[in-house]
Amino acid sequence: MPAPMRAALDAARAAANAGEVPVGAAVVANGAIIAVAANAPRTLHDPTAHAEIRAIRAAAEVLGSDRLEQCDLWVTLEPCAMCAGAIAHARIARLYYGAEDAKGGAVAHGPRFFAQQTCHHRPEVYSGIGEDEAAGLLRAFFAERR
Repeated sequence: MPAPMRAALDAARAAANAGEVPVGAAVVANGAIIAVAANAPRTLHDPTAHAEIRAIRAAAEVLGSDRLEQCDLWVTLEPCAMCAGAIAHARIARLYYGAEDAKGGAVAHGPRFFAQQTCHHRPEVYSGIGEDEAAGLLRAFFAERR
């Protein structure tokens, strides 16, 4: 498994241990991981504290720019509409994600954000990387809560 997805999965596990939905993300620039983040909306009392948003914010800080055109985003779960919007605004070059999200995803499901005419930037999208492990983390997390 590629190192960025491994880092994202580790962050997802940390999120689950903190009682958050297990989603993790990593940003890569020039072949190096420059930011890793986990879901933290409950911990931070911030509905926008999804792993993708937090990783994008951290990467922008590292690079000193709001444009992440040379960056790749690796995330364990198909991004929601909010996160897809942030990916477009950040001008992320490539998006790699693990598990699909038929209920809340906005890339391959729901609004299919990047396919909309109003979307001003479309990253290359690659799905299914680490899908089994990412989906397993989510299934286990929600099974414990039922």
